[in-house]
Amino acid sequence: MGTIGELISIAGSGLTANRLWMDVISGNIANANTTRTPEGGPFRRQLVIMRAKVEGREVRGVEIASIERDPTPPRLVYDPGHPDARPDGYVEYPNVNVVMELVDLIAAQRAWEANATVLETAKSIAQRTIGLLAR
Repeated sequence: MGTIGELISIAGSGLTANRLWMDVISGNIANANTTRTPEGGPFRRQLVIMRAKVEGREVRGVEIASIERDPTPPRLVYDPGHPDARPDGYVEYPNVNVVMELVDLIAAQRAWEANATVLETAKSIAQRTIGLLAR
C-alpha cells in the first residue's frame, strides 16, 4: 500500500482519465447522425486508449495513451433523398452505436465514482491522522 499522497495521485489520475473518457463518449453520442465532416465522410467514433502509468517498476495510476478513430466501417442506410446519399442511394452514417456508448458511459461513471471514493477515503485518513498527531 502507498502513502496517502500516492493514493491521492493515483486516484486523481483515474479521475482525469475517466473524465476525458466521458467527454469522448459524449462527443460520440452528439455526432451519432453526422454524415458530413470537414475531413469528408461521416463522423468516426473515437476510442480512448488508457494505459498504466509506470514509474520505475511500480504502477502509479493511469494515463491516456491516445484517442483513436474506431476502424469499424460506417453504417449504410438506404435513403436516396438524403443530400449525402451515394449514387446507389445509400448514406454512410457514423459507426456509433448509441446503446454501446451509453454502456461505456455507465462504466466510465462507475470508474470515476470509484476513484472519487478512494480520494475521499484518503482525505479522511489524512484528516484523522492529523487529528491524532495534534493531541
